[in-house]
Amino acid sequence: MTLDKAVLQRLAVRADITDYVRIISRAHAATPLGMGFGKTRFSSPRDKFRLLYLAQDPATAIAETIVRDRFQGKAERLILREEFDRYSIAVIRNPSPRFLLDLRYEGANLLGVSTDAVRARAQTSGRRLSQEIYDRTDFDGILYMSRITNKQCVAVYDRATASIEADGPAWDLIRLSALGPILDALHLTVIGGGMMSNR
Repeated sequence: MTLDKAVLQRLAVRADITDYVRIISRAHAATPLGMGFGKTRFSSPRDKFRLLYLAQDPATAIAETIVRDRFQGKAERLILREEFDRYSIAVIRNPSPRFLLDLRYEGANLLGVSTDAVRARAQTSGRRLSQEIYDRTDFDGILYMSRITNKQCVAVYDRATASIEADGPAWDLIRLSALGPILDALHLTVIGGGMMSNR
């Protein structure tokens, strides 16, 4: 893969990610910035780095972490309350802007890589691109759009997370005051328990 330096420079942005959010397993609520190796959109194909994924708003974090593609081809969008009981949400503080590769718009096309890298359900292209970015540039991470909500997300490389903080331990997702309207916006119906939903 060849990465044009002029294009990379054109796509470089400094972004403040304060107030971005992260949804994590409740088991890790005390360490909301913890990271591991995994098979995600921009993860290392060779487990050479870890990523901190953040979303612009709670609705996008829920869509990216919990909903994903589970309702494809289904008329009803039912989800058990107990699934939300398994997660916590943390708000991020970012003392200094992150130096990010902006792939929100035409970035992938300008770099000559498949747009699947940022928009497709399959994630192989994104992983290969991310490995190249990590190995050959000094970017802190990648700024991209959620393919589900079309809102901003950030994947921050482990080398750039030292100064990022969370507003204390994460709190239970089920207690999020905006959860009812978020569920409605995502067209979800919660079954079991007494969670508020207008659907």
